[in-house]
Amino acid sequence: MKKKFIKQLLFPLLLLLTFIIFVIFLFVYRRDERLYTELTAELLKNELLPNTLNMHYTMAYPENYGIYSYKASLPEYSKRQELFSHAQLENYLYSLSKINADKLKSEDAYTLDLLISYLKNSITGASFLYYDEPLSPGSGTQNQLPILLAEYTFRSKRDVEDYLAILDQTDNYFNGLILYEQEKSDAGLFMPNYSAEKVRSQCKAILDADSLNAGTHFLQTTFEERLQELYEKNIISEKEMTNYMAVNNRLLSTVMLPAYEALSDALFLLEDTGVNPNGLAHYPDGKAYYEYLVYKSTGSSRSLEDIKSMLYQKFDEEYRILQELYAGHSASSAKLSGLSESLQFPLSAPDEMLKNLFGQMTADFPDFPLEKEQAPPLCEVKAVSEKLEPFSAPAFYLTPPLDDSSSNVIYINKQDCPSGLELYTTLAHEGYPGHLYQAVYFQLFSRKMDLNPVRELMWYGGYLEGWALYTEFLSYDYAMKLMEEKGYSEAALVCEAGKHNRSLQLCLYSILDIAIHYDGASPEDTAQLLSSFGIRDPLAHQTVYQYIVEEPANYLKYYLGYLEILILKEKARTLWSTDYEDRKFHQFFLECGPSDFENLEKRLGNTSHEKETAPVLQLSRYSSIICSR
Repeated sequence: MKKKFIKQLLFPLLLLLTFIIFVIFLFVYRRDERLYTELTAELLKNELLPNTLNMHYTMAYPENYGIYSYKASLPEYSKRQELFSHAQLENYLYSLSKINADKLKSEDAYTLDLLISYLKNSITGASFLYYDEPLSPGSGTQNQLPILLAEYTFRSKRDVEDYLAILDQTDNYFNGLILYEQEKSDAGLFMPNYSAEKVRSQCKAILDADSLNAGTHFLQTTFEERLQELYEKNIISEKEMTNYMAVNNRLLSTVMLPAYEALSDALFLLEDTGVNPNGLAHYPDGKAYYEYLVYKSTGSSRSLEDIKSMLYQKFDEEYRILQELYAGHSASSAKLSGLSESLQFPLSAPDEMLKNLFGQMTADFPDFPLEKEQAPPLCEVKAVSEKLEPFSAPAFYLTPPLDDSSSNVIYINKQDCPSGLELYTTLAHEGYPGHLYQAVYFQLFSRKMDLNPVRELMWYGGYLEGWALYTEFLSYDYAMKLMEEKGYSEAALVCEAGKHNRSLQLCLYSILDIAIHYDGASPEDTAQLLSSFGIRDPLAHQTVYQYIVEEPANYLKYYLGYLEILILKEKARTLWSTDYEDRKFHQFFLECGPSDFENLEKRLGNTSHEKETAPVLQLSRYSSIICSR
């Protein structure tokens, strides 16, 4: 009887012990997954919560990502805050480095690799505190902020109130920029006079008292339009709309306008403190900073010597192709230029061009990963406000939030408005199969695969702009096909020559970028090189030189990114052999999402493409349908 009792007692104890051991095993085994999830969620919140503008453009509904409570805010610069942020990055890097990637799902393991590389480079960049220029004439805050405010989507009352709270903080935000520029000046790193004069001119033109008093400024008219939409949806009342408009007018006149004026005045006082009107190579740590910046901007880990070699080789190749093209068709550059000016492109309206591009790309690009009953993304082409025309790119696309990619906007600058073939290739760059297609594809894929939203914090210019340029060059082939179908053989020749001429030009400017910022090329050196290629206008020499000084590594972001994609494509062709198809490569590239090229190459080596995921919906069914060029 006693033995029987002991047996009865031992059995549940053994079950309990087995269960405890199993729970401990699961706890230990899932430790890495848990730590990864907790750290990435914390990193996401810490990066987005201090900057409501950034959060709004990253996620339409923050509650979808665990952010239920926040106070609308803009970040304010201080050296102390920068040092604290640097320390935070080091802590995150240390903690993430302790995670065993083999214990994670493949997508999470890939994100972890990206995150570790990204944080390492960000920590490197933190040591060049005053080398960054947030007020560059081409892409500075003074230009970008009004565009982001004008396109700030109102989905609820909270969005309107957040928007007004952001406006109310622009004075403190700009005070932080002024402090940073003053510290840059003290460090001997203030921008050249010609740049400061451009920024001051922009400040005065972008926000002026006359248009605000007349109620015609685009930050007034666009605000009213967005409020009207909420009113028509019964989200706000007529009284609330009137009150919101009054607050907006008051904040624009009493906070934002004085903030722009204060910034302009501060830059005026700092003029003549800039000690270097030339490239980064002339600063103490300029070369090291440029090496960091090239990697940050392009995602290419190649040495600058290797990059130069790639560029020279590509330049020779494009130059030879153009020579052979002219010789083979008894044409000349001047003749083709004349044909180009008289070329009547078969399509003229942007929506017609987008529809044609959308139809032509279907053979070589994967379908949007849409769920059943899910509507395809819409695209609207808008004109840049007249106030921003002198300072904006010829065209740009605003990336939609991660959880709302249904509506997309491409902006066209009418002052520098392309038409015909140039507009067609511009819309390919910004729309299909460029930025819009790439951004929306990955967002849809991310939601479908439930990818970690921390990916949204990592920016890879070479991946994004390299793809846009890669697809832009493909659109020249689409244009050639369109011309040949119409029986315009000479016009098709113009398209082919235009493609190689643009490639040659961007390659040349990329070579100049390195020459100016790494090798220390002077304005005279640049003028001599440009003159040898037929660009002899002194004003053009000055414009090119100053732009490259103001936007270091910008051309490389596009062109080196494009070259890296071509190299990756050839590696895929070799690895996949007879299984290779352009469509499969494009799918691989798009589903990896924004990445540096070293990690893309590693993933390519670990990826099998013998079978393609079955498409959910066909692009051809929907043929009616910021990143800049």
